[in-house]
Amino acid sequence: MGQDLRNWKPDDDAFWQSTGKSIATRNLWISIPSLLSGFAVWLYWGIITVQMLNLGFDFEKSDLFTLGAIAGLTGATLRIPSTFFIRIAGGRNTIVFTTALLMIPAIGAGIALQNPDTPLWKFQILALLSGIGGGNFASSMSNISFFYPKKILGYALGMNAGLGNFGVTTMQIVIPLVMTFGIFGGEAMILEQTSGTLIGKIEAGTPTYIQNAGFIWLVLLIPLAVLGWFGMNNIRDEHVSPDIPNPIGAFAIITFMLMIGLMTAAFGLWLMLPATDGGLPVSGIGLSKWVVLPIVIILTVVLLKMIPGAVGQNLTRQYQIFKNKHTWAMTIIYIMTFGSFIGYSAALPLTIKVVFGFQHIMVDGVMTHDTINAAGPSALMFAWMGPFIGALIRPFGGMLADKLGGARVTQWISFVMVGAAIGVAYILQLAYASATPQDYFVPFMALFLLLFAATGIGNGSTFRTIAIVFNKEQTGPVLGWTSAVAAYGAFIIPKVFGEQMGAGTPEYALYGFAAFYAVCIAINWWFYLRPNAYVKNP
Repeated sequence: MGQDLRNWKPDDDAFWQSTGKSIATRNLWISIPSLLSGFAVWLYWGIITVQMLNLGFDFEKSDLFTLGAIAGLTGATLRIPSTFFIRIAGGRNTIVFTTALLMIPAIGAGIALQNPDTPLWKFQILALLSGIGGGNFASSMSNISFFYPKKILGYALGMNAGLGNFGVTTMQIVIPLVMTFGIFGGEAMILEQTSGTLIGKIEAGTPTYIQNAGFIWLVLLIPLAVLGWFGMNNIRDEHVSPDIPNPIGAFAIITFMLMIGLMTAAFGLWLMLPATDGGLPVSGIGLSKWVVLPIVIILTVVLLKMIPGAVGQNLTRQYQIFKNKHTWAMTIIYIMTFGSFIGYSAALPLTIKVVFGFQHIMVDGVMTHDTINAAGPSALMFAWMGPFIGALIRPFGGMLADKLGGARVTQWISFVMVGAAIGVAYILQLAYASATPQDYFVPFMALFLLLFAATGIGNGSTFRTIAIVFNKEQTGPVLGWTSAVAAYGAFIIPKVFGEQMGAGTPEYALYGFAAFYAVCIAINWWFYLRPNAYVKNP
């Protein structure tokens, strides 16, 4: 328990049955709830902002959308350094320390939410720090990839990612419930608009403890940090983590690399966001997000490479993945699957609130969106369904791909995603121009749930493809890198939704996503399904 491992040979059947399987299983089942907590802290702004709106926090709707977008940008950027943590710092050291770091934004959110006069910039900083939870996915997936044999790696990675992604669903169910009573003390606030939980609506005038949205995660994070320290392992073989320092040294390296990611993410926000009263940027430049994101990614990669000594040398070896054309093909395909899943998870609660929670009526020839819709559905009652289905079905996607081939399964679900996205776009167009948008809620949710299910299956199938196409040493870094770039979906999708809502054309967002999915269909076919493909249906 907790000891470093050497001569780890999971593809040797005798070793796997006698020794490897039990150790790998233990590491997986500690990894899963740790990753779940990371997803919860990373994406809880989607639920918190809905409740801030219900409680009358004095922020514009567009400002509330930016909190989820900031967390999305940071979480994606932090996946870039996290991609390389396992080889440099070891699996146990990485998972334990990054899980413990989540206590900082959790405590900070609990404190800030107790005061409705807390300025926007403080919430923006907390959203920036909550991105640590998003970064944890890359290191977690890389770590688990080294523990399991290739023949069941699709299943193992699907379990880690799929059940880890239940952090989104868990958060969307738990936070509304724990806000109904004073489990951690503090003063209650009074709802100004109807809210809800999984079990029903909560009427305006009800006391609410919104601070519990942050504090509740300490119940998981503290024991998980202890359990990880005593129950997980570092693998010290040459192809995994041969030269890791002592734990204090490993924690210091992780902290320094995370600081690089936080700085480049903050720089990207400064480039992108316009100046606002009380906002984080003192004087934003207002550059396009499509220009800023490549700048952030390249700057992060370059700054990490400039770290002197053994860390920089280690990164040079791992950066060999960038010379492999399959790294870039799988990055684009993984943006389609995981990027869509995480982006829709972040955007769905507030989208339900903004589209269906208000009436959209003409006043003096101008369409308005500010009249509260008393018949509208509660976002907190329904938003959890999509991430739940997407996470639940992901292991099935991995197992299906293990049997039928990853590229073939990816191709099937890509067509489903195109159709579902176009359908959601059409429904949004109707709902956002209706005085009774609730009439369109059932088909909206049905199509969105289909979209989530397709992303979940596709996540599992892409894991299979990566595991087959790349050798054992490159599989972990490639999983981390592709997940890092794909995670920018948690920034892009809420940002695009917010912009198109403001323009009165939310359907354009989905039409754009559908066009991107069509491009991914062509890439997947060219690389892995056409006659004479580079690797046939991996």
